[in-house]
Amino acid sequence: MTDRSTAHATFTIERRLPVSREKAFRAYADPRSKARWFVGPEGWERSDHKLDFREGGRESVSGGPPGGPIHYYNALYQDIVPNERVVLAYEMHMDSTRISVSLGTTEFKSDGKATRLVYTEQVVFLDGHDHVAAREHGTRALFDNLAALLEHEAQAT
Repeated sequence: MTDRSTAHATFTIERRLPVSREKAFRAYADPRSKARWFVGPEGWERSDHKLDFREGGRESVSGGPPGGPIHYYNALYQDIVPNERVVLAYEMHMDSTRISVSLGTTEFKSDGKATRLVYTEQVVFLDGHDHVAAREHGTRALFDNLAALLEHEAQAT
């Protein structure tokens, strides 16, 4: 029998993005744009990214290291206020095992001509399969990808 456990955590990540709130929000909401930055580490195999960006809409993607476990992300959009906030609930699976359930809130705040993105995640890790340091590290990497994409686009214009 598997030992059952829960571990709760909350973390916040902030990024200053060199674009307006509207452009930052579009990078988050547009399926083609999000597929460019919402990716796992270099070398990971991945599935098609699916995004139905609306309240009640879903998002999914999976991937993992070659020959390793597949990580599945499945989200449900709970609240969307254009250019201001996005609230979603999501679960993560590793192969067929659910490893966590989270509530993620992304806020877009004006910062001069830039945007201050504030992401807060409330998560419950299930049965010891994941932990907050790994989740926060992976989430920071995603927002680093977003910042790099928007920086590149800002320099190109």
